[in-house]
This record gives sequence, C-alpha cells and structure tokens, in this order.
Amino acid sequence: MASTDLKSAAIMDQMKAHLATDAGKAITKKIGLVYQINIAPKKLGFNEESYVVDLKKGEVTKGSYEGGKPDATFSFTDEDFFKVATGKMNPQMAFMRGAMKVKGSLSAAQKFTPDIFPKPSKM
Repeated sequence: MASTDLKSAAIMDQMKAHLATDAGKAITKKIGLVYQINIAPKKLGFNEESYVVDLKKGEVTKGSYEGGKPDATFSFTDEDFFKVATGKMNPQMAFMRGAMKVKGSLSAAQKFTPDIFPKPSKM
C-alpha cells in the first residue's frame, strides 16, 4: 500500500499481514463479509482514503470495492478509526457519537468488531 500520513494506513498494513495468519484465516471463515472503510484525515467526507477489508478472501486492499457493493461501508476520521481498531473506542459508541458513519447492511456492520483487527501488542 502507498505510504500516507494516516495512522490508519499502518493498521491496514498490519491487518493485511494478520489475515494471512491462522488467526486471520479463522476470522475470514467466521465473518465472510466485505467491508469498505473510508478514512478522512480530519473531517468525514473530505479527502477520504478508501480501503477494502475483504473477509471472504482474507485480504486488505487500498481503493474502493470493485466487485459490486460491499456488505457494509464505514466512514471514520483517522483518529477515530485508530481508536476503534486499537480497542480504545467501542464501534457501537463510535456510531452513537457520530464518530462512525455506516452504509449498507446493519447485520453485517454489527460483525465489525475490534476482534477483526490484530491485537495492539502486535502494533
């Protein structure tokens, strides 16, 4: 993935490696959904970078989802995504506070938990 100023880019790189491990393969098998994550440097909707977390194939790619529509799309600021990914903010709280926007299937969105990210000790 291209280098960027977003803290979240490092998490996406680690997630790519994490999905190749046995633990990552178990997550892929359990969830089997495709998420698109849009991360804005400061303000939602502005200068967003998109990543696809494909938990059907077990891969993370930069850019919008090409295979139709993702099961759920999330929008975060870089800071809020970092907090959710590192377990410092609960995704449900992020949603209620307006720190995370969700489009698509809510049942798919509810499977988007910090468990899908590598543990902070690996960061």
